[in-house]
Amino acid sequence: MEIKIIYFVHGTTYDNAKGLCSGFKQVKLNDTGIEQAINLGKNTPYKFDVLFSSDLIRAVDSANLAFGSIEKYQDKRLRECNYGDLDGKDKKLVVYENHINKCFPNGESLKDVEIRVRDFLKFVLENYQGKTIGIMAHRAPQLAIEVITKHISWEKAIDNDWRKKGNWQPGWEYIIKEEDL
Repeated sequence: MEIKIIYFVHGTTYDNAKGLCSGFKQVKLNDTGIEQAINLGKNTPYKFDVLFSSDLIRAVDSANLAFGSIEKYQDKRLRECNYGDLDGKDKKLVVYENHINKCFPNGESLKDVEIRVRDFLKFVLENYQGKTIGIMAHRAPQLAIEVITKHISWEKAIDNDWRKKGNWQPGWEYIIKEEDL
């Protein structure tokens, strides 16, 4: 059993533009983010059967703007990491390397994100076997998929994160197999 996942990140938000991290905070796309989402839909080379997004408005709006005609579902397991007291604060305060196993103050750890993303992947593997699934979500869930599918540590996933290297692309492909979970 396996499925293919095409992973997309939401467009730029007002918080992103100010250098703030949003976590579980509801924050809207700014004009740049709206344009990014529309252009993603026009220019993506990928085809998929269904699209799942986080239930946070920035992911929902990006999914709707980019892929209006695709069947869509929201799933809270795809939410960004809950940074707790740091939601809405300067993104420099959110140091992933320090919160792999240790929760953010009044939030969650990256291992917590991995647990919920793994649960989501089990669900789609059981219910969408042989399909191609689109996901519109956030940084931490994508890194969790990197950890799960590539069998690497969180430290390595964080070190290889495209966001550090500026290697954005219009989607990332992952193959999820039963043995990964």
